[in-house]
Amino acid sequence: MYPQTVIEHYQTIFGEEPTIVVRAPGRINLIGEHTDYNGGYVLPAAIDKAIWFAAGPRQDTRLSFFALDLADNIEVDLHQIRQQAHKTWANYLLGVISELHKDGLKTEGLNLVFGGDVPLGAGLSSSAAVESGMGHLLNEMLHIGFSKMDIVQLAQRAENNFVGMQCGIMDMFASVMGKKKHVVRLDCRSLEYEYFPFETNEYTIVLCNSGVKHALVDSEYNVRRQEAEQGVAIMKEQLPGIKTLRDVSPEQFEQQAHRLPEVVYRRCKYVIQEIRRVEVACEALKSGDLVTFGQLMYQTHEGLQHDYEVSCPELDFLVDCTREFNRVSSVPQAVLGSRMMGGGFGGCSINLVRKTALSGFLTYMKAAFEANWNRELVCHEVNLTDGVATVHITEPILQPK
Repeated sequence: MYPQTVIEHYQTIFGEEPTIVVRAPGRINLIGEHTDYNGGYVLPAAIDKAIWFAAGPRQDTRLSFFALDLADNIEVDLHQIRQQAHKTWANYLLGVISELHKDGLKTEGLNLVFGGDVPLGAGLSSSAAVESGMGHLLNEMLHIGFSKMDIVQLAQRAENNFVGMQCGIMDMFASVMGKKKHVVRLDCRSLEYEYFPFETNEYTIVLCNSGVKHALVDSEYNVRRQEAEQGVAIMKEQLPGIKTLRDVSPEQFEQQAHRLPEVVYRRCKYVIQEIRRVEVACEALKSGDLVTFGQLMYQTHEGLQHDYEVSCPELDFLVDCTREFNRVSSVPQAVLGSRMMGGGFGGCSINLVRKTALSGFLTYMKAAFEANWNRELVCHEVNLTDGVATVHITEPILQPK
């Protein structure tokens, strides 16, 4: 369906061929949740579900955007960009342009159609794909000369400053820097990164969508960030060298634990343990030990459920079902690991499933979920792919003024 549908709608709406077509993938995160804004490690990958953009320049200062999946449009003046209260989807696009203007870069009027198959609200970072794709698109159209990391940081600034979501850098990083059949460990403190092959003939990655839409800006996400920062501020009184929870060793944390409020203690405990889990997980990948990797996924979910408290009953149910499926399945080690994925409060569980058990897994999970929640469970098998890229350019592109 994509990108042809996006291109055809652009032709119909604007009566011309798009000048540029961009693909921006969604992302999964194998392990390392809520560690990015705490200066830790994450282990994401780009996936073969994406947001597609078709765009072209205008001769005036208008921005005309059409959201294909929402069947909604907006038109604003380039010089009067402000946050949209009723068409919030546009903020992810406008925020990127707003940040470019802050950098002193001039942009042109723009026609744009975008849409894709990244499930909205499923924890696959459709918003980061939109921001990253928009950043890449403008970089190409205006020949700005940004590096990939510049685009990552531009997209993050758009979400932090314009959308109002104080997210870390992981989602944008994965969408831009993804590599086919690889995961990438990002050090969110130094922004150094390393790719790890994630290709197995025996197992596949399956996402089970809880159907619970998570709106992170309106959720507890920012509260969790504040609680982590509160823990750092308290511990900093006796550990003046620390800046984030990444800087606190497990031993130091236990020595400081009595000084923390109970809730703050549990938030910090989860993050510090999760940072260590990413390190262990990467060592497991190096040695091909997917069993250990899967066990770490289960540990992450338990921490997110009980200590960080960002799960929901549907996600807990899905993870519990994988354990039950392992007990009843005739296939040994049918599911190696399962956990909720993303910021929380909804979205998908991510599961490492043996390919020979895939059919039985899907049947079991869908039946159990429907029986308990009285609605269909939608599952997606995903593959790891490359990051944001231009699909084609049909004519010369505008230069910045």
